[in-house]
Amino acid sequence: MSRIGKAPVTLPGGVTVDVKGRDVTVKGPKGSLCMSLRPEVELAVEGSEATVTLNGSGAPRQARAFHGMTRALVNNMVHGVTKGYEKKLEIVGVGWNAKAQGDKVVLNIGFCHDVPVKMPDGVKVETPNPTSIVITGIDKQAVGQIAAEIRAVRPPEPYKGKGIRYEGEYVRRKAGKSFGS
Repeated sequence: MSRIGKAPVTLPGGVTVDVKGRDVTVKGPKGSLCMSLRPEVELAVEGSEATVTLNGSGAPRQARAFHGMTRALVNNMVHGVTKGYEKKLEIVGVGWNAKAQGDKVVLNIGFCHDVPVKMPDGVKVETPNPTSIVITGIDKQAVGQIAAEIRAVRPPEPYKGKGIRYEGEYVRRKAGKSFGS
């Protein structure tokens, strides 16, 4: 059995977990999230704890992997509906900036045109200053995915360090050309 899968998920006050067949719904103060369980695992809710167990179907090695993964997904859903998730991006480059406009962010990052990036449902974007982007939401996967898509528009380059990077990300710098004599 998976060591991660064996640990129960504690449910804080105000969070409910409903299991109907293979569908799991987690409701909390920030919203609700749904997912479908794999056939190899089952979810049981007892009081303020949810436990993931194996039911014996499928290949044992795969079932152990799904055991830990399912527990982690349920824990991420509980964390998302109580506290939410946040990713911060920084823009490094002279004159490069971003503006949040409704459900999209418009990037002005050295191209001859602005690059709009639309946010999926349940994900909000803010620009506290022109060179930083804050992405928030209750779904960890959606927040991380949209942050990766924004970063991929102009990833940091190794010579000058210009580009879009995660807050606190270290960019390894390369030496430029050197002249030999």
